[in-house]
Amino acid sequence: MPSAGSPAETLSVEVWRGRDEGRFERFSVPHRASQTVLDVVTWIQRHAEPALAYRFACRVGVCGSCAMTVNGRPRWTCRTHVSKVAADGHLRIEPLRNLPRIKDLAVDLAPFFEKWQRAQGRFTPSRTRYDGLAEVNPDAPARKAVDAGIECINCAVCYAACDVVSWDDEYLGPAALNRAWTLVNDARDADRKGVLRAASRGGGCHTCHSHGSCVEHCPVGINPTAGIAGLKRMSLLALLGRGPE
Repeated sequence: MPSAGSPAETLSVEVWRGRDEGRFERFSVPHRASQTVLDVVTWIQRHAEPALAYRFACRVGVCGSCAMTVNGRPRWTCRTHVSKVAADGHLRIEPLRNLPRIKDLAVDLAPFFEKWQRAQGRFTPSRTRYDGLAEVNPDAPARKAVDAGIECINCAVCYAACDVVSWDDEYLGPAALNRAWTLVNDARDADRKGVLRAASRGGGCHTCHSHGSCVEHCPVGINPTAGIAGLKRMSLLALLGRGPE
């Protein structure tokens, strides 16, 4: 038996199986040093339940595809060490909230990316390949606003954490609006007004209740709430004829 205060030799892991209609299955998994939650899920799939469905790719926090709900909190499982979230030797692993479940720990990300499209989260070039490169001043306030939000990798953790997404299917969500914020501040984008209109219509930035769950849970430290507040201000200025060019 392990002594008091020492880590358990095995972990008790509950894993969601099925789709919306399903159940938790319990597995006993060896507890190892420097073990991540993704390591635990992989061990279960390789040694206990080959049919377990889940996603992963890079394993180093670059792709975001391994995001799941761990002990009630959306996380990248590849960067979440068991020692930080399972001090009592217990894990409960579920798929992300607010997205359709495909099977077990895998969700359908189509609604998440469709809202990116509704927010016009695509760069519209203002120059062709035959034009010279646009000069970008890294110290300009607008460019700093872009830089603060541009590292999003579309992992959907903020979307899963957002309470407003949970009760309003039309809400675009923090990731799509964060993307819109980076575009309306990018002087090189040729349709900044169009992006602002898309981000401020029904289901857009004004639907946000500023709970800040997206800020709390973002694995790369982005503050979507600040960008959404900026979109709210900018949309009001646009009504007064002082919007983006």
